[in-house]
Amino acid sequence: MNLPNKITLTRIFMIPVFIVVFYLGLLSEWCFLAAAVIFVVAASTDALDGHIARSRGLVTNLGKFLDPIADKVLVSTAFILLLTIPLPFIVPPFGQYGLVAAGVCVALILARELIVSGFRMIAAGRNLVLAADKLGKFKTVFQDGAIALLLASMPFVAEVGGRVVAYIGLVLFVICTLLTVISGVNYIVKNKDVLKDPKEQA
Repeated sequence: MNLPNKITLTRIFMIPVFIVVFYLGLLSEWCFLAAAVIFVVAASTDALDGHIARSRGLVTNLGKFLDPIADKVLVSTAFILLLTIPLPFIVPPFGQYGLVAAGVCVALILARELIVSGFRMIAAGRNLVLAADKLGKFKTVFQDGAIALLLASMPFVAEVGGRVVAYIGLVLFVICTLLTVISGVNYIVKNKDVLKDPKEQA
């Protein structure tokens, strides 16, 4: 197993650690901040393994399989965990309405990832390569930023500074949701031929 794949596996192994540390926040709020650090470290390995794989000619089928899965599972896990302890979502003046809106946004994000993954599975079965979407990359950056800030705000959400961090995280969260929907629609439109039968294309 080459170095990029080892880095990707490390990101996957960090996910259960992230979950445990997050829920330890019920005992000590500082664990939420520690979870934010773990998330940032794990998310940063995405760019690292990709850069090493491309620059050293170490791109493998295993890497192509593991890398997107690791990214999606990490982000999906983080959003779901935040919904279970929704401190940043219910800051004033949003209250419970903020939690409802967050639930809708997370549902849209997860739905987009499932739909795009389905497209990629169909394309792979037909030996087609789907070009990466720049909007998708921007979406990932805003997702990671939103999650990191929302997690980091949790120990201090009762204070003004913590709420400011939470508000910034919520703005990024809204932006990443919009980018998720737009990039998802754009991805489907650009690759709609994937859904056509070979006979139709002929």
